[in-house]
Formats: sequence, structure tokens, C-alpha cells
Amino acid sequence: MSRKPTTRSKPKATSAPATEQEPVLTVRHYCQGIGDCHLLTFKTPEGKPFRILIDCGIHVSIKDGQALVGDIVTDLKDNTEGGHIDILVVTHEHWDHVSGFLTANDVFSTFTVGEVWMAWTENPADAEAVELDKFKGQALAALQGAGQRLEGMQDLNPYMGRVRDGLQAVLGFQFGATGQRVRLARDAAAKLCKKAPRYFEPGGPPTTIPQLPGLNIYVLGPPRDKAALRLEDQAGAMFPLARGGPLAQALTCGLKMNGENDASLIDELSPFEHNVGSSLSAVLSGDADDSKVIDYVREHYSEPIEHAAPQENPDQSWRRIDADWMGIAADLALQIDRGVNNTSLVLAFEFNDRVFLFPGDAQIGNWLSWSDLEWTVGQKTVTTNDLLARTVYLKVAHHCSQNATPQKQGLDLMTSPYLSAFIPTNRDDAKNVHWTKMPYEGILTALAAKTKGRVIRADDEWLKGSEVKPGFEWPSGSILAVRSKPRDQARVPGGLWVELDLA
Repeated sequence: MSRKPTTRSKPKATSAPATEQEPVLTVRHYCQGIGDCHLLTFKTPEGKPFRILIDCGIHVSIKDGQALVGDIVTDLKDNTEGGHIDILVVTHEHWDHVSGFLTANDVFSTFTVGEVWMAWTENPADAEAVELDKFKGQALAALQGAGQRLEGMQDLNPYMGRVRDGLQAVLGFQFGATGQRVRLARDAAAKLCKKAPRYFEPGGPPTTIPQLPGLNIYVLGPPRDKAALRLEDQAGAMFPLARGGPLAQALTCGLKMNGENDASLIDELSPFEHNVGSSLSAVLSGDADDSKVIDYVREHYSEPIEHAAPQENPDQSWRRIDADWMGIAADLALQIDRGVNNTSLVLAFEFNDRVFLFPGDAQIGNWLSWSDLEWTVGQKTVTTNDLLARTVYLKVAHHCSQNATPQKQGLDLMTSPYLSAFIPTNRDDAKNVHWTKMPYEGILTALAAKTKGRVIRADDEWLKGSEVKPGFEWPSGSILAVRSKPRDQARVPGGLWVELDLA
């Protein structure tokens, strides 16, 4: 349940004088650390607000995260005429993008939502989406098993300790603090609208909204091409969908073989015949058939050295690699994490020849799939390169990680002198889950140069205070005005939101 509002006074939102130019779009970015929640407000010709909410979630590792999301959803309701959202966009099935729809459902259930938009990958009637979903389910089951096993093991070597920590971070995208599946949160979002969700994929004419003449919405991703969905950092690094992939099969089989005392279990992927050798657990307990093997293992890999030299480690267990076979969980975790990120619904909002790009957590496979897209609009053809060249505002993908926002087929194509950007990332929160390169310095440097410094981050120090002091003057580029609101600093320090008028 979300945190209920208290009777004490709320922090005041800070603001700056608006310019005479009318904004095309007002976007409020919530600053929860690792997570996305963005409220886009357009104006109809009659002057009425038309609101699009993109995601609402927070990573499970964030301290007091559920209470913070409760604050966010309460703020959303207070600033949307009692909770009216015209379009709710759910970009993809990760906890840090959808958790709020479950944990703050007591407040969200009082909202009115006109439509829910999702990617084709979430459509239960789509055969390819069902195939992808089976892969995710089987791979996640294997990762959960490995994570639980590693959590219960003592004295892991440094490598396997890092694998354990990495699994915790990745599984934090899939499960809540008490084990809720991300699917429950996604479905809670869908149920906020009485109508069934609309599912989108690239291709066809841009989407238009009758209340907003002049606005075209282009769907860039996720791709239909399986190779693009499976793409990692290089074209050849792919994972198959069938049965969770070979890594999931090997991990699942290994967990069974090492966790159940069942002689009938056979490791189909073992390089040896199943009747050759003895299990380590049987050898260590003395239950193996070969006494020579028992003696050898105890002498060299188990029992302390009786007369160890001063420089020797008497504990022989360091020689064993009991848990190292679970190291493949690291590769599987990266594959499923990047695969799900590549299913992000990517939307480009075009108005008055300017483009506002919201790519969710799209990573390299998703980005590369856009290169050949084109749309017919009236008498002209619009290409992806054209949209990127006219992009004046970017919600930076995947918390500004190294494997999102490519250089040559991303930032290099964003040539507008008006480009500005927002990064939904707190560096300290990222470090807490061992993402030491998030946000990635190379992308930060490129963005700073491209935007002439018009980059705002969720952890900017000025967001904690009462004055609006970003590192640039405005109006500048696509930014007409900046406003912000701090959190309840005594409970959860930081900024609650930053709001920009864009043109």
C-alpha cells in the first residue's frame, strides 16, 4: 500500500518566470533515483490539458522506495484534476518502470485513464510475444534458483560474490521487495482503464490524437526482428528464445543436480557419462563408493592441513570451486536484462517540426532496428534520421548506461542546436547495486557538448533546495522555463520532481 498523505504542510514547488512564448509541451520528471515516471502535458486548441503518463516505478534497492512512490502518485493525483490521465504508456515490463501501479494501487485505482498503450511484446494474443514470454519465465526461474542458492552459501570467492550481487541487482528489475512479480504490476496498470490496452509496433502511419491536431507520434521500437531483440553489445552476441536458452537449461539442470538427492537425475549437458564419477556432496560426507577419492578430496580440498607451514593457509576449502558453475548466471542475467530492455516502447512526439524522444530503456538492439524505418506523412517521407536530427528533447535511455544511447546511430544524429536532455538516475543509488558506470561518463560528456550543458539529472544537488539553479540559463535551446519541488527532506532527501516547459 502506498503512504497516505499527512496533514503537515507540503514542500512548496519552486519556479522561475515563464517566457512570453507558449510551450508546446510541459514535462514533469519525477526523481526517484533508479526508475522512470514522466508526466507529459499538451494543450488542446481550447486550452485544456491533455496528459500522457509514461511509466511509474522504482528499483527495489531504493531506500524507502515504496513510500517515495506513494508521494509521487499522490502528487500526480493532486496535479491532474484528481487523477485524470488521457493516455498511460507502459514502456516495458521492468519493476523500476511499473512497480507504482501495484504498490500505490490504492491511490492509482481512484484515477481515470482514457487509454493504456503498451508494446506488441506485452500482447497475450501475439504468438511472438508469447514465445518471448516463455523465455523470460524459464530464464527468470533459473536465475531465482541461482540467486537463492548463492544467498545461502558461505565464503564465496570474490568472483562469485560479484555474481551474487549482480543477480540481486538484475532480479530487482523483476521482483518487488516481498517477491511480487513485475507481471502483477504491469497488469495493474492495464486495469486502470476499462478498455483493453492498445499494442504498438513500428510501421504504418504515425499515431495522431484528435484532441491535439498537429501532433504526430512515431513508434520506433520495439522491433519485430528477433535478432534485434536478442542483440547485446555486438551483432553476434544473441540468445535463443527456445526453452529459455542453453544457459537457462544448464543452470536449471545444475540446480537440480546439486540440490536434490535423487540418483535418477541426469545432467544432459554434462561432458561425462552420468554413471562416471561421484558427486562432491557424497564425497565430502563419506558416502561415495570410492574410498580413495574420499581420502584424496579430504586431504587436498576439505580438511585443514595438520602441520601447515607459516605461509600456508591451513584451510583447504579455498581450492574448491563448489559454486563457480553458477557463474553462467551472470551471462544469463545480462541477456534477459538487455532483452527485456530492448522490448521498450519507443515514442517520438513531433509537433511544429520539433521532436521530443522518449525511448524507455531501449538498448543497442532496439536503437539499431530504427535505422531503416520511414513513414509517409501527407506528401513527404519521414525517416528515423530525420526524426533524430529534429530531436530537441531527449529522455535519456536506460538511466544513461553504457549500452544505451549509441554514439553513431544515436547522439551523432541528433544535430539540433536546441537539444536538451533529462537523465533519470541517481549515481549513489546506482553504486549501491554495483552499477559503478551509471550514468556513463562518455555519454555524459557527449550530452553536455551536444546540449551546451542543458542536461538535468535526477540527483542534481539544486533539486534538494528551494531555488531553481540548474547549470544553464533559460530560456535556452528547447527549454523555456524550469520548476522543481523537493521531497520531504527529513524522510527521503532529494528532489521530488523537476518540470520543464518545452518548445
